[in-house]
Amino acid sequence: MAAHTLVLATRNPAKLRELARILSAAGRGDGRAVRLVGLEEFPGAPDVPETGATFEENALAKARAIADYTGLPAVADDSGLCVDALGGMPGVLSARWAGRHGDDKANLDLLLAQVADVPDARLGARFAAAAALVVPGPPVREWVVTGQLDGRLVRVPRGSGGFGYDPIFVPDGSELTTAEMTPEGKDAISHRGRALRALLPFILAQFAQGDT
Repeated sequence: MAAHTLVLATRNPAKLRELARILSAAGRGDGRAVRLVGLEEFPGAPDVPETGATFEENALAKARAIADYTGLPAVADDSGLCVDALGGMPGVLSARWAGRHGDDKANLDLLLAQVADVPDARLGARFAAAAALVVPGPPVREWVVTGQLDGRLVRVPRGSGGFGYDPIFVPDGSELTTAEMTPEGKDAISHRGRALRALLPFILAQFAQGDT
């Protein structure tokens, strides 16, 4: 694997494209390119269970495992939808809210059913994310940052972009769901975009130092 390679601990191509856009938008003052790869380049990479009580714990566990497996700097995120009327749930359980990990439609349908009798005024929600960077050692170095996007739920899914709960989430100050936004428009405000941009200085510092 070439130098200046960064592993994003996901098999989700949408997440890979998102971080690639953020890296591209940041530019590289030192002229070095960061080669971003996902777990499809590491078929034997472990699937790390998201058993933490917080987004930060889950993101860090995934980044640690993938950095250890690949020997390369690894970024991982964990994120979810926190609904006021559900006491902040599904939260860290967002990806498996309906019982099977990654079944977006089932998760979304179940959530809409659970808030069916909740008044519109109480449909406040937020997307929250944590992003972690782990650089193999010695010594091992770790950073964790967070991002949040406040908004509200709508009862009828709209839009074909994004993934997860995007079709039912409208950010504060917008009339569009995050699934109706352009990828660049969503990146600019999204919880994950905010977390990844907060992590970006730490990522770029590693490559600028020639540590990989």
